[in-house]
Amino acid sequence: MSIRALAFAIVLATPGWADCPAPPDHADALDGLIAQARTAPDEAAGRALASRMWEIWAQAPDGHAQDLLDSGVSRREMYDYGSAMKAFDALVAYCPDYAEGYNQRGFIHFLREDFEKALPELDAALDRQPRHVAARAGRALTLMALGRKAEAALELRAALEMNPWLGERHLLPVLETGEDDL
Repeated sequence: MSIRALAFAIVLATPGWADCPAPPDHADALDGLIAQARTAPDEAAGRALASRMWEIWAQAPDGHAQDLLDSGVSRREMYDYGSAMKAFDALVAYCPDYAEGYNQRGFIHFLREDFEKALPELDAALDRQPRHVAARAGRALTLMALGRKAEAALELRAALEMNPWLGERHLLPVLETGEDDL
């Protein structure tokens, strides 16, 4: 077993020393970033604000949760979706109130084109963090992939209300020109 694989196994096997603490409360910071995004002068400014939002969502409740999140993201970036999902499953089991674990599991399902499994994960993320712009946009893309254009357009509009500079904004005219596929 390689050192990297051993380290990954240890991260997954390490029990939470106690219960996962509550996710950090970044409501004020997120409010400020959303307000700035709504009035951003251009796409570059809007994308910079989206990056700052990601920094907030990616702040796990404690070191163990952060290790699980970072490990899962690293695995996902290496296209090792199975190992990434194991890390995100462990994260959700340890920190069930932390939205990003669900968002990342939804993203893995989306990447695997298992759109039906992605939706409940994205819903769980949004239940925990309704202003998670990326989860909302991900839900729009998932609904679009399922041929549910009207629902996708509603979700995308909701995401664009929080950040009108999302790259997905260009899909709105496509979603609004036609019936849902049956």
